[in-house]
Amino acid sequence: MKQIAVIGFGVVGGGVVSLVEENAAYIRAAVGDDVRVKYILDLRDFPDSPYRDRVIHDAGRIWDDPEIALVVETMGGVRPAAQFTLEALSRGKHVVTSNKELVAREGIALTREADAHGAAYLYEAAVGGGIPLLRPIRTALTGDRIESVCGILNGTTNYILTRMRDCGAAFGDALAEAQKLGYAERDPSADIDGLDAQRKMMILTAAVTGVLVGAEDVFTETTARLTVLDIDAAQRLGGAVRLIGMMRREGDGISVSVCPRIVPGTHPLSHVDDVYNGICVSSRLSGDVMFYGRGAGRFPTAGAVVSDVIAALSGACRYEANRVWSAPPAGFVRPFSELTGRMYVRIGGISPSQAAESASALFGDCAEVPGTPEGKTEFVTPAAPDGVLRQRLARMPGVTESAIRLL
Repeated sequence: MKQIAVIGFGVVGGGVVSLVEENAAYIRAAVGDDVRVKYILDLRDFPDSPYRDRVIHDAGRIWDDPEIALVVETMGGVRPAAQFTLEALSRGKHVVTSNKELVAREGIALTREADAHGAAYLYEAAVGGGIPLLRPIRTALTGDRIESVCGILNGTTNYILTRMRDCGAAFGDALAEAQKLGYAERDPSADIDGLDAQRKMMILTAAVTGVLVGAEDVFTETTARLTVLDIDAAQRLGGAVRLIGMMRREGDGISVSVCPRIVPGTHPLSHVDDVYNGICVSSRLSGDVMFYGRGAGRFPTAGAVVSDVIAALSGACRYEANRVWSAPPAGFVRPFSELTGRMYVRIGGISPSQAAESASALFGDCAEVPGTPEGKTEFVTPAAPDGVLRQRLARMPGVTESAIRLL
């Protein structure tokens, strides 16, 4: 029998314990042996839980127990999760996690520690919830050169943007609805300011390249400034506003970003609604491959954790690529300001004729936006480096009400 421990008996941790018990036969068939949760480490007691006899408060019992082959870490945060993970790996115990913040911040040290002690460190549940994503990248696509990864990685913001489009709700009202339904936290900043998607893009980039970039390397913008006028403009342009995470090869390096973009209606990501996630992976041989599904939730995420448990205990993960990550070499991450793209712009506060004249003088041949509201000026810039577009936009007279990049 394979004995495991779960650290953190919250939403995901509780889901993992339930799935291991309920799917015991399926797991036994995949691993070749029974798998049982021997310990559940948490600060709290759970007197009403059917697993209350397994709850402990002393982490040392896990480290010192030779029967524990694997530790599931679902406590979240960096401290003390990092110390617990390092301790488990140093004892040669596999670790499986759903903790995206920890993987994104400490992934280099943790993958190196795992490699040094012959243990596995797996994190499928940290990106895309229940969507199988990282394992296909590390296995099925490992013989191909992935050129870009582009996706909707945060269900909360996607729900908000969908409600703004479908119901005409203001951003704040849609956010309040998401909080009421449990899609958004009481403090939603990690979601709406792009930090959740930023961490996921850091992990995805490492899965593709073996290089873990820093948070400062990921150009990140908030969604909180978006208005109903922006959503309407995107529809008039034949697309939809989405918070898009993107990693793209740039010569010998890469660019990484998380920001709102207008996605054309011909792109599949424009049709990913509500709390769903969608990730497009483009490679030289396979072309475009899309992954779609629920990016969060108790059992989708717990299911991804259990798939990693099976991969570690069966030994299948030994054949996956990019087991150890490294820091980016100098010049590997290209500044976002150098990347070429187009921008939707809305100007108010001056006459449309004056704004149109200034836009032509600053940007050149701009594209018109159909159905522009009275008293506003809307246009789509020609392609230029992002830093150049922003510099020219700063010289526009009137009030720049919106500037959204196009995908």
